[in-house]
Amino acid sequence: MSRRIAHLDMDAFYASVELLRYPQLRGSPVVVGGRRPALPPDTALADFPRLRAYVGRGVATTANYEARALGVRSAMGLMKAAVLAPDAILLPADFEEYRRYSHLFKAAVAAIAPHLENRSIDEIYIDLTAVPGETVWVAQRLKDQVRAATGLSCSIGVAPNKLLAKIASELDKPDGLTVLTREDLPIRIWPLPPRAIPGIGPKASDKLEQLGLRTIGDLAQAAVPWLMQQFGPRYGLWLSQAAQGVDERPVVQVSEPKSISRETTFARDLDPRADRPALTQILTALCDGVSRDLIRKGYRGKTIGIKLRYQDFRTITRAHTLAAATDDPGVILSTARACLKRVPLGHPLRLLGIRASALNRIAAASESNAAAGGLFADDRDDG
Repeated sequence: MSRRIAHLDMDAFYASVELLRYPQLRGSPVVVGGRRPALPPDTALADFPRLRAYVGRGVATTANYEARALGVRSAMGLMKAAVLAPDAILLPADFEEYRRYSHLFKAAVAAIAPHLENRSIDEIYIDLTAVPGETVWVAQRLKDQVRAATGLSCSIGVAPNKLLAKIASELDKPDGLTVLTREDLPIRIWPLPPRAIPGIGPKASDKLEQLGLRTIGDLAQAAVPWLMQQFGPRYGLWLSQAAQGVDERPVVQVSEPKSISRETTFARDLDPRADRPALTQILTALCDGVSRDLIRKGYRGKTIGIKLRYQDFRTITRAHTLAAATDDPGVILSTARACLKRVPLGHPLRLLGIRASALNRIAAASESNAAAGGLFADDRDDG
């Protein structure tokens, strides 16, 4: 039996969840980002904060389609977004609520097609090969179930493999349903730019443009040895296969995380000495957060690392591997402080992050009784 793989992507997920809370904002450009307090659900439209008033270094977590039409994109600085869409509504992110809706839509899908791969909070792959029914009917049933469970729309692409399904789900957003076969490649896929293929980033896209490969069809027709010469053996071969719609990856039902991390970008640059109390509080909160995430997901980490970004955007990381894996916030904090002793702290910082990796799954995680002990401000050598 030929495979039927679906990619389901929730439409402007975070912003759509916010519009359930604030239906009065429908039709208005909405950007989610920053740390403002949430407003009551019955807030009048005129009382919502606008992007034009934002001052800080936050970034847009997402934007609804009205804001995207004005040029706002996720990960864009909010100050830059304010130039493009000064009258857009600015809402704070509520990740607890987004996770709740994520669980709801995934449970609705699993009730029909349990063979699914969890890719992120708002997207999944689904193997429909063994699900009875005509493809369009099954896909529409999934969409209807998701809407019934959440009140939200999603876009679904169905194809013979994950790569084509992912591309298909982007062809008719929002609320789209697209079915692709291999016979559709020359008409529907090959005219697209190479960046439409997941895994082709801006640098590769620019190089392909410079080489005269402006469409996926151009890439599909390029000689494999030449591509391997231009991009290296592995990536060059993959480019050719992807352009021809070749992808044998299975839908993996259990995907173990490689790491669990938290990081924060400061509203202003913080000086490691003058702003030690604030940095101490942030460091402790990040370590506590990583600890809670580990416990909630049932893991312990053996390697604890830090990430620092300086005022000039230089980014450095340091890590230390423990004798035994841990989910203890005190151990995570003390290890992070040890890592901090190995980095220069003579320049202002704009970002701090904590990561636990080399994860071990545990059968039943228990709450750690240890309290976060030390402070960022311990004496250290800056060398």
